[in-house]
Amino acid sequence: MADKNKLVVRILVLIIVLLLLAVLYAFVIRPTVTGYAIDKYTQGYYQGQADLLSNVWTQIQQAGTAQIPVGENQVLLLAGEIRQIQPAQ
Repeated sequence: MADKNKLVVRILVLIIVLLLLAVLYAFVIRPTVTGYAIDKYTQGYYQGQADLLSNVWTQIQQAGTAQIPVGENQVLLLAGEIRQIQPAQ
């Protein structure tokens, strides 16, 4: 009878350990990994934006224009100066 009780206790301890591992995975490990992946994606997204703006700005400075395709159309960016409008007196 004592051997049967020891076996039951061991099985229950094993079940508790497995449940603790499942909770640990669900609430600690998975959110950490997911957060890391989202951070890296966001970092790459913003780096891509910065690279695009830098390249467009360099092209405008060198050539005076930059064309950005939008579907079947294109947006043409030109270099220019902003002039201040003087108020009428």
